[in-house]
Amino acid sequence: MDVGGQRTLDALNQTDNPGVPFTDADNTWGDGTPAHRQTAAADVHYATAVTWDFYKAAFNRNGVRGDGAGTTSRVHYGSGFGNAFWSDSCACVTYGDGTTPGRPPTSLDVVGHELAHGLTASTARLGYSGEPGALNEGTSDILATAGEFFAENKADPGDYLLGERVFDGPPRRMDRPSADGVSRDYWSSDIAALDPHAGSGPARHFYYLLAEGSGPKVIDGVAYDSPTHDGSKLLGIGRDKATRIWYRALTLHMRSTTNYAGA
Repeated sequence: MDVGGQRTLDALNQTDNPGVPFTDADNTWGDGTPAHRQTAAADVHYATAVTWDFYKAAFNRNGVRGDGAGTTSRVHYGSGFGNAFWSDSCACVTYGDGTTPGRPPTSLDVVGHELAHGLTASTARLGYSGEPGALNEGTSDILATAGEFFAENKADPGDYLLGERVFDGPPRRMDRPSADGVSRDYWSSDIAALDPHAGSGPARHFYYLLAEGSGPKVIDGVAYDSPTHDGSKLLGIGRDKATRIWYRALTLHMRSTTNYAGA
């Protein structure tokens, strides 16, 4: 599959295969189930295109790196590989088949998350450890969430949950990050020692509070209840404004060593 420079390839369940093109005689790609090998490719190809449209509409950005180049993706990587990852060396994303049968990590928010790592790599170049790593992961969750809402896909409506369709266990939440049992709601002096996914909690929480405000509410059928550190009430300014504020901070002001205080 190769459209407009965007390519989605089959890694043939190997870890050292650069990928081969999918082909189809009738131009019907997959059947909507993970059992059909083309379905993962179709899901990734769709979500990558949506992310391109989102970056263009929200930031007037042409592609992940801003250079107008499409992204190459590989699906069916390895055997039982349960995750996905961005590679700076090839500016590409690789997706496994998941550790739970029928739940490959190819959902709209997971694809958006990985592509945002590419955007970060081409702008702020945030590191991947300590607080810069936490901000790196937080940025990917923020842009993935904004992109999911942008898509307006009735089969996968936008929400402030990350990976809820594909990963086992509680999803990463933005309204109350600590609900997953590992993330932090607020900054603390030891946050740099955490895994970047857990350390991203304050960034995710900041974005949710800025966009939606504090307290209980239901958005598109999902219940949220976001606290503030001192119990005060906060009114949100809207998701679109919050997204543009974070993007501007990332692309104009953050650097590879930016920490939470700098952010």
